[in-house]
Amino acid sequence: GYQEYLKLKQRVEFLQTTQRNLLGEDLGPLNMKELEQLENHVEISLKHIRATKSQQSFDQLLELKRKEQKLQDVNKDLRKKIQETSAESVLQMFCQDGPSGSSGHANQANQQQHVHPDCDPSLRMWYDHAYLDHLNKE
Repeated sequence: GYQEYLKLKQRVEFLQTTQRNLLGEDLGPLNMKELEQLENHVEISLKHIRATKSQQSFDQLLELKRKEQKLQDVNKDLRKKIQETSAESVLQMFCQDGPSGSSGHANQANQQQHVHPDCDPSLRMWYDHAYLDHLNKE
């Protein structure tokens, strides 16, 4: 009982002294060899700390790059959907109602004389490409 208590008390005092030494405190009683050992121990600890910090920074960077790529992919898909939806809406408006947006006999006669280029399937690809270029510039 009492012997074990003394051993534990001595161990606690040693650990407290070591902790203070690692913090740069109470270095006066240490000789040159003990100071060099302490310095080496601190340098090794610092290398481990820096390596861990570097690894965590690298892992965070990889995670951010992965998230960035995912956001770019989502953005690309959304732009494509906007382009398709907008192109279809404009094409539908011109092909069904004409450029004025209204329907009627006068407008239908006008449509027969002036078919909008977007209603021509051969020009649809040009329109889609031009609209996508416009979206990418925004």
